[in-house]
Amino acid sequence: MEALTYREDHVVSTISTTGIVATTPRHVTTAEGLAITSFRLASTRRRYDSSVDSWVDADTNWFTVVAFRQLAQNAQRSIHKGDRVVVTGRVRVREWEHDSGSGTAVEIEADALGHDLLWGTTEYSRNRSPRDDLSIEDDESDVEEVAVLG
Repeated sequence: MEALTYREDHVVSTISTTGIVATTPRHVTTAEGLAITSFRLASTRRRYDSSVDSWVDADTNWFTVVAFRQLAQNAQRSIHKGDRVVVTGRVRVREWEHDSGSGTAVEIEADALGHDLLWGTTEYSRNRSPRDDLSIEDDESDVEEVAVLG
C-alpha cells in the first residue's frame, strides 16, 4: 500500500504498514523542546501455503518509526514493546557506514500511529487543551440559557 506524493520537485513516498513493536520505544525531548519517540517495527507478511494447508510467515521488513511533537508524546504513553500497531507516514531510505560495516536503514516518519484492532482492543483518551475547557463552559452556559428561556 504505497503511494507516491510529489512535493517541491522531489518524490515523497507514503506508506501504511502493520507490525509488532520490536523495541522499547525511546523518548527524548530536545533542548529546543521538540518531543521525539522512536522504535523498531517488525512487519511480517503472511501468506497461505497450500502445500501445508496453513498460513505461514514470509519475509520480515524492519523499519525505524519516528514520531514528533504531540504524536511522540502520545506514543510514549500508549505504545509498548510487543504491541501490534498500524503506522502511516513518510518513508526515508538512508545508507549508513560504520567501522563494522555498512547497510541501509528504512525509516518511517509517522503521521499517524495506533494499535492494530485486528489483534485486540484499546481505550481512547482525547488530548485536553485549555481551549477544550473553554468550549465545554460555553456549551454548558448555552444549555442553562435554553433551560431558563424554555
